[in-house]
Amino acid sequence: MFNRRKFIKATALSAGLLAIDKTSIADAIPSPSNRNANLPIVISTWDFGIAANADAWKVLSNGGKALDAVEQGVWVPEADEKNQSVGYGGLPDRDGHVTLDACIMDELGNCGAVLALEHIKHPISVARKVMEKTPHVMLAGDGALQFALEQGFKKENLLRPASEKAWKEWLKTAKYEPVMNIENKLYEKAAPQKLPGNQYNHDTIGMLAIDSKGNISGACTTSGMAYKLHGRIGDSPIIGAGLYVDNEVGGATSTGVGEEVVRNVGSFLVVELMRQGYTPEAACKEAVMRIIKKKPETAKNIQVGFLAINKKGEYGAYAIQQGFSYAVCNAEKQDLLIKGKSYYPTAP
Repeated sequence: MFNRRKFIKATALSAGLLAIDKTSIADAIPSPSNRNANLPIVISTWDFGIAANADAWKVLSNGGKALDAVEQGVWVPEADEKNQSVGYGGLPDRDGHVTLDACIMDELGNCGAVLALEHIKHPISVARKVMEKTPHVMLAGDGALQFALEQGFKKENLLRPASEKAWKEWLKTAKYEPVMNIENKLYEKAAPQKLPGNQYNHDTIGMLAIDSKGNISGACTTSGMAYKLHGRIGDSPIIGAGLYVDNEVGGATSTGVGEEVVRNVGSFLVVELMRQGYTPEAACKEAVMRIIKKKPETAKNIQVGFLAINKKGEYGAYAIQQGFSYAVCNAEKQDLLIKGKSYYPTAP
Protein backbone atom coordinates (compact mmCIF):
# COMPACT_ATOMS: atom_id res chain seq x y z
CA MET A 1 0.00 0.00 0.00
CA PHE A 2 1.23 3.47 -0.84
CA ASN A 3 2.41 5.32 2.30
CA ARG A 4 2.19 9.07 1.73
CA ARG A 5 4.13 9.99 4.88
CA LYS A 6 7.09 7.73 3.96
CA PHE A 7 7.07 9.08 0.41
CA ILE A 8 7.24 12.72 1.58
CA LYS A 9 10.04 11.87 4.03
CA ALA A 10 12.06 10.01 1.37
CA THR A 11 11.57 12.83 -1.14
CA ALA A 12 12.77 15.43 1.36
CA LEU A 13 15.85 13.33 2.20
CA SER A 14 16.71 12.95 -1.51
CA ALA A 15 16.35 16.68 -2.03
CA GLY A 16 18.66 17.34 0.89
CA LEU A 17 21.31 14.95 -0.44
CA LEU A 18 21.08 16.56 -3.86
CA ALA A 19 21.58 19.98 -2.29
CA ILE A 20 24.66 18.70 -0.43
CA ASP A 21 26.05 17.19 -3.60
CA LYS A 22 25.56 20.44 -5.52
CA THR A 23 27.25 22.41 -2.75
CA SER A 24 30.19 19.98 -2.69
CA ILE A 25 30.59 20.24 -6.44
CA ALA A 26 30.45 24.03 -6.30
CA ASP A 27 33.08 24.09 -3.57
CA ALA A 28 35.36 21.82 -5.58
CA ILE A 29 35.43 24.22 -8.54
CA PRO A 30 37.37 27.36 -7.56
CA SER A 31 35.65 30.60 -8.45
CA PRO A 32 37.73 33.36 -10.04
CA SER A 33 37.93 35.15 -6.69
CA ASN A 34 39.21 32.00 -4.95
CA ARG A 35 41.92 31.07 -7.44
CA ASN A 36 45.50 31.54 -6.30
CA ALA A 37 46.66 34.99 -7.34
CA ASN A 38 50.24 33.70 -7.55
CA LEU A 39 49.43 31.40 -10.45
CA PRO A 40 50.56 30.78 -13.07
CA ILE A 41 54.21 31.26 -12.18
CA VAL A 42 57.64 30.16 -13.38
CA ILE A 43 60.97 30.35 -11.56
CA SER A 44 64.47 29.37 -12.67
CA THR A 45 68.10 29.49 -11.60
CA TRP A 46 70.59 32.26 -12.39
CA ASP A 47 70.32 35.50 -14.30
CA PHE A 48 69.91 33.75 -17.65
CA GLY A 49 66.65 32.47 -16.17
CA ILE A 50 65.04 35.84 -16.96
CA ALA A 51 65.08 35.21 -20.72
CA ALA A 52 64.15 31.57 -20.18
CA ASN A 53 61.20 32.54 -18.00
CA ALA A 54 59.98 34.97 -20.65
CA ASP A 55 59.55 32.16 -23.18
CA ALA A 56 57.98 29.89 -20.58
CA TRP A 57 55.55 32.68 -19.72
CA LYS A 58 54.32 32.78 -23.33
CA VAL A 59 52.94 29.31 -22.74
CA LEU A 60 51.62 29.89 -19.23
CA SER A 61 49.95 33.22 -19.95
CA ASN A 62 47.91 31.61 -22.72
CA GLY A 63 46.61 28.86 -20.46
CA GLY A 64 49.24 26.34 -21.53
CA LYS A 65 50.60 23.41 -19.55
CA ALA A 66 53.50 23.75 -17.14
CA LEU A 67 55.26 20.87 -18.91
CA ASP A 68 55.26 22.71 -22.24
CA ALA A 69 56.33 25.91 -20.50
CA VAL A 70 59.44 24.48 -18.84
CA GLU A 71 60.54 22.74 -22.02
CA GLN A 72 60.15 25.88 -24.11
CA GLY A 73 61.74 28.02 -21.41
CA VAL A 74 64.98 26.08 -21.10
CA TRP A 75 65.36 25.96 -24.87
CA VAL A 76 66.60 29.56 -24.56
CA PRO A 77 69.87 28.88 -22.66
CA GLU A 78 70.29 25.54 -24.43
CA ALA A 79 70.48 27.36 -27.78
CA ASP A 80 72.55 30.33 -26.55
CA GLU A 81 76.05 29.99 -27.97
CA LYS A 82 77.33 32.59 -25.50
CA ASN A 83 76.17 30.56 -22.51
CA GLN A 84 79.08 28.23 -21.81
CA SER A 85 77.36 26.30 -19.04
CA VAL A 86 74.22 25.04 -20.80
CA GLY A 87 73.91 23.25 -24.13
CA TYR A 88 75.09 24.64 -27.47
CA GLY A 89 78.41 26.37 -26.92
CA GLY A 90 79.00 24.70 -23.57
CA LEU A 91 82.55 24.10 -22.43
CA PRO A 92 83.72 20.54 -23.18
CA ASP A 93 85.15 17.77 -21.07
CA ARG A 94 88.95 17.39 -20.90
CA ASP A 95 88.88 15.33 -24.11
CA GLY A 96 87.07 18.04 -26.05
CA HIS A 97 83.57 16.50 -26.06
CA VAL A 98 80.53 18.65 -25.25
CA THR A 99 78.27 16.24 -23.39
CA LEU A 100 74.84 17.33 -22.22
CA ASP A 101 72.62 16.19 -19.36
CA ALA A 102 68.92 16.98 -18.90
CA CYS A 103 65.75 15.76 -17.24
CA ILE A 104 62.08 16.71 -17.19
CA MET A 105 59.20 15.79 -14.87
CA ASP A 106 55.45 16.45 -15.03
CA GLU A 107 52.57 16.68 -12.56
CA LEU A 108 51.77 12.98 -12.83
CA GLY A 109 55.25 11.86 -11.81
CA ASN A 110 56.23 10.99 -15.37
CA CYS A 111 59.87 11.74 -16.06
CA GLY A 112 62.62 11.34 -18.62
CA ALA A 113 66.35 12.04 -18.77
CA VAL A 114 69.38 11.91 -21.04
CA LEU A 115 72.95 11.61 -19.79
CA ALA A 116 76.21 12.41 -21.61
CA LEU A 117 74.35 13.18 -24.82
CA GLU A 118 76.45 14.60 -27.66
CA HIS A 119 75.59 16.47 -30.87
CA ILE A 120 71.99 17.46 -29.99
CA LYS A 121 71.23 21.11 -29.25
CA HIS A 122 68.12 20.55 -27.11
CA PRO A 123 68.66 17.63 -24.73
CA ILE A 124 65.57 18.64 -22.73
CA SER A 125 63.37 17.73 -25.69
CA VAL A 126 65.10 14.38 -26.06
CA ALA A 127 64.47 13.79 -22.34
CA ARG A 128 60.78 14.51 -22.90
CA LYS A 129 60.73 11.99 -25.77
CA VAL A 130 62.29 9.41 -23.46
CA MET A 131 59.47 10.11 -21.01
CA GLU A 132 56.68 9.94 -23.58
CA LYS A 133 57.91 7.41 -26.14
CA THR A 134 59.77 4.76 -24.11
CA PRO A 135 59.18 2.64 -21.00
CA HIS A 136 62.44 4.01 -19.57
CA VAL A 137 63.43 7.02 -17.50
CA MET A 138 67.06 7.42 -18.60
CA LEU A 139 69.08 6.96 -21.77
CA ALA A 140 72.82 7.62 -21.86
CA GLY A 141 75.68 8.27 -24.27
CA ASP A 142 75.54 6.64 -27.69
CA GLY A 143 72.18 5.09 -26.90
CA ALA A 144 70.68 8.48 -26.14
CA LEU A 145 72.11 9.88 -29.37
CA GLN A 146 70.78 6.94 -31.39
CA PHE A 147 67.33 7.47 -29.91
CA ALA A 148 67.44 11.22 -30.57
CA LEU A 149 68.32 10.70 -34.23
CA GLU A 150 65.55 8.13 -34.58
CA GLN A 151 63.15 10.74 -33.20
CA GLY A 152 64.19 13.23 -35.88
CA PHE A 153 66.62 15.43 -33.96
CA LYS A 154 69.42 17.00 -36.00
CA LYS A 155 73.03 16.06 -35.33
CA GLU A 156 75.37 19.05 -35.10
CA ASN A 157 78.67 20.23 -33.69
CA LEU A 158 78.15 21.67 -30.21
CA LEU A 159 81.78 22.73 -29.66
CA ARG A 160 81.66 26.37 -30.72
CA PRO A 161 84.79 28.42 -31.51
CA ALA A 162 84.92 30.32 -28.21
CA SER A 163 84.62 27.16 -26.12
CA GLU A 164 87.12 25.30 -28.27
CA LYS A 165 89.61 28.13 -27.85
CA ALA A 166 89.11 28.11 -24.07
CA TRP A 167 89.57 24.34 -23.93
CA LYS A 168 92.83 24.46 -25.91
CA GLU A 169 94.11 27.17 -23.59
CA TRP A 170 93.16 25.05 -20.59
CA LEU A 171 95.10 22.09 -22.01
CA LYS A 172 98.34 24.02 -21.54
CA THR A 173 98.11 23.48 -17.77
CA ALA A 174 95.18 21.05 -17.48
CA LYS A 175 94.46 22.19 -13.93
CA TYR A 176 90.96 21.55 -12.69
CA GLU A 177 90.24 24.64 -10.58
CA PRO A 178 86.62 25.72 -11.08
CA VAL A 179 85.55 29.15 -9.89
CA MET A 180 82.23 29.43 -8.10
CA ASN A 181 79.33 31.45 -9.51
CA ILE A 182 81.29 32.87 -12.42
CA GLU A 183 78.26 32.65 -14.72
CA ASN A 184 76.29 34.93 -12.43
CA LYS A 185 76.59 38.55 -13.54
CA LEU A 186 75.80 39.76 -10.03
CA TYR A 187 78.97 38.04 -8.84
CA GLU A 188 81.37 39.36 -11.46
CA LYS A 189 82.85 42.06 -9.25
CA ALA A 190 83.82 39.48 -6.64
CA ALA A 191 85.23 36.90 -9.05
CA PRO A 192 88.49 36.90 -10.99
CA GLN A 193 87.97 38.26 -14.49
CA LYS A 194 90.90 36.66 -16.29
CA LEU A 195 91.36 32.96 -15.80
CA PRO A 196 93.68 30.57 -17.65
CA GLY A 197 91.46 28.81 -20.14
CA ASN A 198 88.26 30.27 -18.66
CA GLN A 199 88.05 27.76 -15.83
CA TYR A 200 84.35 28.00 -15.24
CA ASN A 201 82.48 26.16 -12.53
CA HIS A 202 79.49 25.13 -14.57
CA ASP A 203 75.97 25.85 -13.47
CA THR A 204 72.62 24.58 -14.55
CA ILE A 205 69.32 26.03 -15.55
CA GLY A 206 66.68 24.46 -13.37
CA MET A 207 63.12 25.63 -14.03
CA LEU A 208 59.86 25.05 -12.14
CA ALA A 209 56.43 26.16 -13.30
CA ILE A 210 52.84 26.02 -12.07
CA ASP A 211 50.15 26.54 -14.69
CA SER A 212 46.69 28.07 -14.34
CA LYS A 213 45.26 24.66 -13.36
CA GLY A 214 47.70 24.40 -10.48
CA ASN A 215 49.79 21.65 -12.04
CA ILE A 216 53.55 21.63 -11.53
CA SER A 217 56.34 20.57 -13.89
CA GLY A 218 60.09 21.04 -13.92
CA ALA A 219 63.11 20.86 -16.20
CA CYS A 220 66.86 20.81 -15.61
CA THR A 221 69.58 21.00 -18.29
CA THR A 222 73.34 21.58 -18.39
CA SER A 223 76.58 20.87 -20.22
CA GLY A 224 78.11 19.88 -16.88
CA MET A 225 81.40 20.75 -15.28
CA ALA A 226 83.93 22.21 -17.66
CA TYR A 227 86.90 19.90 -18.39
CA LYS A 228 85.33 17.05 -16.43
CA LEU A 229 86.40 13.44 -16.98
CA HIS A 230 84.74 12.06 -20.10
CA GLY A 231 81.51 10.37 -19.02
CA ARG A 232 81.09 12.30 -15.76
CA ILE A 233 77.47 12.82 -14.74
CA GLY A 234 76.37 15.33 -12.13
CA ASP A 235 72.99 15.82 -10.50
CA SER A 236 71.19 17.60 -13.35
CA PRO A 237 69.70 14.56 -15.13
CA ILE A 238 69.04 12.59 -11.94
CA ILE A 239 65.41 12.63 -10.82
CA GLY A 240 65.41 13.34 -7.09
CA ALA A 241 68.81 15.02 -7.17
CA GLY A 242 68.80 17.80 -9.77
CA LEU A 243 65.01 17.93 -10.05
CA TYR A 244 61.92 16.61 -8.32
CA VAL A 245 58.21 17.39 -8.58
CA ASP A 246 55.30 16.21 -6.44
CA ASN A 247 52.06 17.80 -7.59
CA GLU A 248 50.56 17.59 -4.09
CA VAL A 249 53.43 19.50 -2.52
CA GLY A 250 55.70 21.42 -4.90
CA GLY A 251 58.94 21.11 -6.81
CA ALA A 252 62.66 21.72 -6.36
CA THR A 253 65.80 21.97 -8.46
CA SER A 254 69.49 22.45 -7.77
CA THR A 255 72.66 23.96 -9.15
CA GLY A 256 76.36 23.82 -8.37
CA VAL A 257 78.58 20.83 -7.65
CA GLY A 258 76.33 17.94 -8.56
CA GLU A 259 78.24 15.25 -6.71
CA GLU A 260 77.19 16.70 -3.35
CA VAL A 261 73.58 17.07 -4.48
CA VAL A 262 73.48 13.42 -5.59
CA ARG A 263 74.91 12.25 -2.25
CA ASN A 264 72.03 13.95 -0.44
CA VAL A 265 69.26 13.36 -3.03
CA GLY A 266 68.83 17.09 -2.67
CA SER A 267 65.74 18.05 -4.65
CA PHE A 268 63.71 15.14 -3.30
CA LEU A 269 64.78 16.14 0.20
CA VAL A 270 63.60 19.72 -0.34
CA VAL A 271 60.17 18.57 -1.54
CA GLU A 272 59.77 16.16 1.37
CA LEU A 273 60.66 18.92 3.82
CA MET A 274 57.98 21.11 2.26
CA ARG A 275 55.55 18.22 2.73
CA GLN A 276 56.39 18.37 6.44
CA GLY A 277 55.47 22.05 6.55
CA TYR A 278 58.75 23.82 5.75
CA THR A 279 58.54 26.93 3.61
CA PRO A 280 60.41 26.69 0.27
CA GLU A 281 63.32 28.77 1.57
CA ALA A 282 63.52 26.88 4.87
CA ALA A 283 63.49 23.55 3.02
CA CYS A 284 66.29 24.70 0.73
CA LYS A 285 68.31 25.90 3.71
CA GLU A 286 67.94 22.58 5.51
CA ALA A 287 69.13 20.72 2.40
CA VAL A 288 72.18 22.98 2.23
CA MET A 289 72.89 22.45 5.92
CA ARG A 290 72.86 18.67 5.42
CA ILE A 291 75.69 19.06 2.90
CA ILE A 292 77.67 21.39 5.16
CA LYS A 293 77.22 19.12 8.18
CA LYS A 294 78.43 16.02 6.33
CA LYS A 295 81.43 17.67 4.66
CA PRO A 296 82.21 21.00 6.33
CA GLU A 297 85.70 21.35 4.84
CA THR A 298 84.54 20.51 1.33
CA ALA A 299 81.58 22.87 1.61
CA LYS A 300 83.85 25.85 2.22
CA ASN A 301 85.15 25.61 -1.33
CA ILE A 302 82.13 24.63 -3.39
CA GLN A 303 78.78 26.05 -4.37
CA VAL A 304 75.45 24.25 -4.16
CA GLY A 305 72.13 26.03 -4.34
CA PHE A 306 68.52 24.87 -4.20
CA LEU A 307 65.42 26.55 -5.61
CA ALA A 308 61.90 25.48 -4.66
CA ILE A 309 58.23 26.30 -5.11
CA ASN A 310 55.23 24.97 -3.23
CA LYS A 311 51.69 24.24 -4.38
CA LYS A 312 50.57 27.75 -3.40
CA GLY A 313 53.11 29.35 -5.72
CA GLU A 314 55.36 30.44 -2.84
CA TYR A 315 59.06 30.17 -3.69
CA GLY A 316 62.46 30.41 -2.08
CA ALA A 317 66.11 29.47 -2.40
CA TYR A 318 69.26 28.92 -0.38
CA ALA A 319 72.91 28.27 -1.24
CA ILE A 320 76.19 27.46 0.45
CA GLN A 321 78.01 30.48 -0.94
CA GLN A 322 77.02 34.02 -1.71
CA GLY A 323 76.32 34.73 -5.38
CA PHE A 324 73.42 32.44 -6.26
CA SER A 325 70.49 34.19 -7.93
CA TYR A 326 67.17 33.12 -9.40
CA ALA A 327 64.53 34.60 -11.71
CA VAL A 328 60.78 34.84 -11.13
CA CYS A 329 57.99 35.48 -13.61
CA ASN A 330 54.25 35.77 -12.98
CA ALA A 331 51.39 38.06 -13.99
CA GLU A 332 52.85 40.93 -11.94
CA LYS A 333 56.60 40.51 -12.58
CA GLN A 334 58.24 39.25 -15.74
CA ASP A 335 61.90 40.05 -15.09
CA LEU A 336 62.48 39.77 -11.35
CA LEU A 337 65.95 38.60 -10.34
CA ILE A 338 66.42 37.69 -6.68
CA LYS A 339 69.70 37.23 -4.86
CA GLY A 340 69.43 33.98 -2.90
CA LYS A 341 70.38 33.73 0.76
CA SER A 342 73.49 31.77 1.67
CA TYR A 343 75.26 30.09 4.58
CA TYR A 344 78.47 32.01 3.88
CA PRO A 345 77.39 35.67 3.59
CA THR A 346 80.63 36.73 1.95
CA ALA A 347 82.80 35.11 -0.66
CA PRO A 348 85.45 32.81 0.82
